[in-house]
Amino acid sequence: MKAYPKYLLERVNLPGSHTLAVSRAHAGYSALESILKTGKKPEEVIAVVKDSGLRGRGGAGFPTGMKWSFMPDPAKDPRRRYLAVNADESEPGTCKDRVLMERDPHGLIEGTLIAAFAMRVQAAYIYVRGEYRLSYQRLELALQEARRAGLVGKNILGSDFSCDIWLHKGAGAYICGEETGLMESLEGKRGHPRPKPPFPAGFGLWGSPTTVNNVETLFNAPFIMNRGAEWFRSLGTKASTGNFLCGISGHVERPGVYELPFGVTAREILEECAGGVWKKRKLKAFFPGGSSTGLLPASAIDTPMDHDSVKAAGSMFGTAAMIMLDETACVVEASRVIARFYDHESCGQCSQCREGTQWLAQIFARIERGQGKREDIDLLVSLARGMAPGKTICALSDAAAIPTLAVVKHFRAELEEHVRLGRCPLRHESSGPGAPASMEEAHA
Repeated sequence: MKAYPKYLLERVNLPGSHTLAVSRAHAGYSALESILKTGKKPEEVIAVVKDSGLRGRGGAGFPTGMKWSFMPDPAKDPRRRYLAVNADESEPGTCKDRVLMERDPHGLIEGTLIAAFAMRVQAAYIYVRGEYRLSYQRLELALQEARRAGLVGKNILGSDFSCDIWLHKGAGAYICGEETGLMESLEGKRGHPRPKPPFPAGFGLWGSPTTVNNVETLFNAPFIMNRGAEWFRSLGTKASTGNFLCGISGHVERPGVYELPFGVTAREILEECAGGVWKKRKLKAFFPGGSSTGLLPASAIDTPMDHDSVKAAGSMFGTAAMIMLDETACVVEASRVIARFYDHESCGQCSQCREGTQWLAQIFARIERGQGKREDIDLLVSLARGMAPGKTICALSDAAAIPTLAVVKHFRAELEEHVRLGRCPLRHESSGPGAPASMEEAHA
């Protein structure tokens, strides 16, 4: 496999990598210590992160330093300030944050503390996906170690900086990965996203200034502070700097999480990292950044994996969770599974999302069963355009609509073939009584 420069995963394979002793032996907390002992000011830390070009790794790709600078001036706004760490990794196909939390939790804690210092935050909450039991346990033990070592709590490392970090376990709701839904859940309410404005930096947790950052985003902060903005900009591309964690799954020989610089092509990741399409088959299609980013055909496999290039190809970089489908995969069945997921996860606040996700799931199901009509294909497009973009409180409706529009755009012929044959063209059993309604049932 081709060697790529690494820093995010440089500690994860060390024996005992999740412990404080191993972390500190390999530069853990050195960036925080340097900031506090050299008397750096919060605005100086923000300036370095801005200069590095670090973009959020949670899906939106928003510049992190700019996001930190949105927090109000404490001299003018005395309200208590909060940082919420989004560890509710629920985007289908995504599993990068889990690796960091399980194998290097102290790296996340240090990144959280640096962000808290930069924004003058007094308390941080790490919201962990409910199914991530080991991640939660490792973070809990790491926080205990850090508190005993004076790295979390009052007067950290003998300085004037005080910040505590608390863990919160989610209940497996996709909608709580949306930043305002996450805050509602942290406050003990139903995880319903809030209309914006007001934005979290002005009115967040308990009505106070709040910033929400993804795990991988914060994990980058100590490396940037230790090695400098120029070093960080030397990796990746001009508009997408640094490395990213790519989780590749589906029909590949070596699924897993790989660290790569922005700009490597999807083909390089598939062939060099994941060992190519499994069983010597051909690639049919792939999701570049999770199920909500929109399917791309195999012809787009040479697309560079960075925010601008993937957007130009007609999809989104998202969480860099690549899901690969081989030539035997049915894109209609894949769409049915995805639509059913978003239907199940909709909170129901917005009618476009509540009704639209249900309709999409039902239409894809009937086309896959062989009961679809030609007009159903245009109906899918009409529904999806009524759901997105930006027509609801949060982006879940968009997340359901985008893959729908993509599959019709790139694979309309396969949808039409389902309708013409009255069955999935990739299966041989005829429709009718006794025939399996889905690939799941066929393989049960």
